[in-house]
Amino acid sequence: MIKRRNAPFHPLAEDSDESSPSFSGIDPFRRGRTRRAAASAAGPGGDDAPADADGVDQKPLELDLTNHFLIAMPSMLDPIFGGTVVYLCEHNHNGALGVVINKATDMTMDVLLERINLTLEIRPDTPEAMPGVYRRPVMFGGPVQVERGFVLHSTANSFSSTLQVTDEIALTTSKDVLEAVAQGDGPERVLVTLGCSGWSPGQLEQELGRNGWLTVKADPAIIFELPVEQRFTAALALLGIDPVMLSGDAGRA
Repeated sequence: MIKRRNAPFHPLAEDSDESSPSFSGIDPFRRGRTRRAAASAAGPGGDDAPADADGVDQKPLELDLTNHFLIAMPSMLDPIFGGTVVYLCEHNHNGALGVVINKATDMTMDVLLERINLTLEIRPDTPEAMPGVYRRPVMFGGPVQVERGFVLHSTANSFSSTLQVTDEIALTTSKDVLEAVAQGDGPERVLVTLGCSGWSPGQLEQELGRNGWLTVKADPAIIFELPVEQRFTAALALLGIDPVMLSGDAGRA
């Protein structure tokens, strides 16, 4: 269940707009909401399509890929999604929502926290002494709402605007999660992205039919523990595949 109370953190602004609902603009599936970036319009996460009306009972999806990795196939020539691993946080009749987990920006967590006016509780004397969580790279999560932050994290903590994905993983967009990180009492596992990835109803299924992605149930250790450069190979290893075995003509798992 998504709660819509606290303000989202906004790394490109000096201050958050406390009047903004947490998840405003991140739902790429409903009419009148966020449009995808023009760079992705012809590829994965392209044009929006209206969702079915709210409140209409629908049968479960035949293929629900929530809590799965999407692994880009060599045929994925899109400049945004080529070579990526996407963690899907939600997949239903309204479409799919996820974040890229292996495409780092040039920003680290300590820089992000500074930009959103959060003071680190622990200020080491040298960069080498900085706690590991503050030195982690901020990821590029996808072309939707790239000015907003999305936080995948373990679920021991409770925050204002959170989508519970599994018993182990949640997605939060409210600033309180990063306030906790800055104070040193945030979630044990954290991955922060700028932007997310979205597909309109049926669009992801079409891309799977065109052999754009391999799919496999996600492993939290790959998201939170492995170095960024190892995540693509590790996700493939869940399928028993070595990258050199891939071809653009292979089918989906």
